[in-house]
Amino acid sequence: MRIVIFANGIIEDVNAEVSYWVRPDDLLVAADGGTHHVLAAGLIPMHIIGDMDSLQTEHQDLVEQGAVLHTYPAQKDETDLELALLWAVEQNPQEIIVLGALGGRPDQEWANLLLLAHPALDGHNVVFANATWAIRLIRGNCTLNITGQPGDILSLIPLGGDAQGVTTQGLAYPLRNETLYFGKTRGVSNVFEETKAIITLKKGLLWCFHKHSEY
Repeated sequence: MRIVIFANGIIEDVNAEVSYWVRPDDLLVAADGGTHHVLAAGLIPMHIIGDMDSLQTEHQDLVEQGAVLHTYPAQKDETDLELALLWAVEQNPQEIIVLGALGGRPDQEWANLLLLAHPALDGHNVVFANATWAIRLIRGNCTLNITGQPGDILSLIPLGGDAQGVTTQGLAYPLRNETLYFGKTRGVSNVFEETKAIITLKKGLLWCFHKHSEY
């Protein structure tokens, strides 16, 4: 099972993103206002999670169509997207795709991206995506295989400290058991030479930004 979460950020062409990322058997989840993106694509969210402050009366119509509401108080410590992610990992899916988490207010966008480092997501395959980018987190003692096209951009950015023991294959500028230092830019703008890139990390956290071929 895959879960696709729609956040309440920017989706410039929701039909195109849905066509690219969403499969017919995916479980669709909306983080509160992300419901509007799902509806704009002509779909119905199966679960709506959040404080419902971005929805008016339409949520009752959605319940009648089978949607399940997970309602939280407005005064809470987590964002609606964090709550949606925490619920999603409890379902133990093979993959979680998050759409609509990028763009808009920079504080919210960065907070969204930092959710990739949430301890509860450890061991889960989570991708934050939009029309041109797919963003993942690599944790220490892990290897990530990414499918792409020659010429695709791939950037590796350490998060929260140095990323140690970084080894890459299939990229124009290989790393061989090297350290990417937190606050420096060495890992930015590498390039796919093949149709698959392999990144191994021994210790630390590493953001992986993949600029994929446009649809």
